Amino acid sequence: MAPEAGEVPGDVPGPVPAGTEPRGTLRVPGRLRAPQPGWTAQADVIVVGSGIAGLTAALRLRQRVDHVLLVTKTVLSEGSTQWAQGGIAAALDPADSPEEHLHDTLVAGVGICDVGAVRALVTEGPQRVRELVALGAEFDLDEAGELKLTREGGHHRDRIAHAGGDATGKEISRALIAALHQVVDDPGIEVIEHALVLDLLLDADGRACGVTLHVIGEGQRDGVGAARARAVVLATGGLGQVYAATTNPSVATGDGLAAALRAGAAVADVEFVQFHPTVLWLGPGASGQQPLISEAVRGEGAVLVDRDGVPFMQGLHPLADLAPRDVVARAIVQRMRDTGSDHVYLDARHLGREFLERRFPSIVARCRELGFDPATDLLPVAPAQHYASGGVRTDLHGRTSVEGLYACGEVSCTGVHGANRLASNSLLEGLVFASRIADDLTTRLAAGELPPVPAGQAGRPPGAAALLDEVARVRLQTAMTTGAGAVRTADSLAATTADLARLAEESLQDGTAEPGPQSWETTNLLHVGQLLATVAALREETRGGHVRGDFPDLDDARWRGHTVASRGRDGVVTTTYEPVQTEAPA
Repeated sequence: MAPEAGEVPGDVPGPVPAGTEPRGTLRVPGRLRAPQPGWTAQADVIVVGSGIAGLTAALRLRQRVDHVLLVTKTVLSEGSTQWAQGGIAAALDPADSPEEHLHDTLVAGVGICDVGAVRALVTEGPQRVRELVALGAEFDLDEAGELKLTREGGHHRDRIAHAGGDATGKEISRALIAALHQVVDDPGIEVIEHALVLDLLLDADGRACGVTLHVIGEGQRDGVGAARARAVVLATGGLGQVYAATTNPSVATGDGLAAALRAGAAVADVEFVQFHPTVLWLGPGASGQQPLISEAVRGEGAVLVDRDGVPFMQGLHPLADLAPRDVVARAIVQRMRDTGSDHVYLDARHLGREFLERRFPSIVARCRELGFDPATDLLPVAPAQHYASGGVRTDLHGRTSVEGLYACGEVSCTGVHGANRLASNSLLEGLVFASRIADDLTTRLAAGELPPVPAGQAGRPPGAAALLDEVARVRLQTAMTTGAGAVRTADSLAATTADLARLAEESLQDGTAEPGPQSWETTNLLHVGQLLATVAALREETRGGHVRGDFPDLDDARWRGHTVASRGRDGVVTTTYEPVQTEAPA
């Protein structure tokens, strides 16, 4: 029997903190333990993050509001965008259409995309990409001087624009940062680097009106401070460091997602974690950020083979090696299991040295640094965490359930990706929805909405978290990788839940971890991991990036919908289930 809207089928599993809650209750503190703010700042809008989403939002808002404050965790160029190899997808070819792009996106999302969000993405996407070109982004061109478009997994058309062969994200980031530097003397925009956002500031009604943040700087803005604004835009990227092996950079510690959760924002579909099928396998002890072998390599004709050299994707999916990522990742895991191996191989040798060096210069150089030559060697690959399809839930304008709080990019759940992101849609999503947020905020602020909150009425939520030290991070990542990784079961998720609960309990009992960037990041990873393990245990089916070994089949009758979690003022996280209302094509 299908669950009713607002109900979650089955018992609600979750961490049990120190026996203080009934079995099955997940409780998350209201804020991180940190010193009182020692400095303040004021803006109309605060944008947190310097990837494509954050930079786009900040640049567009700068032209329309009086003062934008852009804060970034390290330096502007260290956002996740620079690591994007594959490209940016848009229906730019006259033979292509937004409808075809929409269809491919909905199919990849396995039935739970928000069709309205996808339609906004594919119809507005081409113009947003053209605006990037006008801004100065230099994409690869064909002999006729037109954008050179290629194909990746899940796409039925050539619609992926690249830059530098396999350095698209780096080029987009360069162009956006260059545009920002051109207005660096503009008093309407201010940038604070080396700033880790800790928590949201809320007024008495729960409206977001700023952030607390820790800055490693000089002069007055050093240490913990409070920045107030009429609205906050989270563009903080992903959560990859919750796993032992990921393609995400070291800054991807789920900070924005954790802060939004603690502030009471609705968080949707976090069980859908995309594991990229072809990450260079560096041995059983490898951890941290792993080298990605872009899907575009398979788009140009590379083939997956097992340890015996046998291709195995033919016959498993009509697109074979270019099937959607969840399909390819599952096929690799199954082949590894069948052959007793911990990796498979990617064979690109037939593409030739000259082509590989021209088309994929960064990938070839990185492989050679690590002792592999794609022109002569089979490349050992295995799935690793790559992208979070869920996140802070937003509407089509980027608004979250917390008034005054917006989100875009990987930290958000716009509904575009459903259960599995289509290749190269992530950069486009950040671009399109950051622009939508800028438009919405421009209109609202001009109309007098979201008025400034007096300093005395903006405060940190009650209930400070006990912090985890850096040593606990390895235990946390091991627990998440083992029990909530590429393939999950009820038993493995229960073990992960128990492990994370023990970490939380030990932090309460020990209490020796000092406030600081490492302990704040690790505690954010704990809160994100606890939520992910909880909702992953609820969804008793396999769909997209959520693979259950004990429920291997898709179950549309019970589970074609969204898991939505939010923290109440008592700290208890409540999870609801919302069936999809709109039919998607088969």
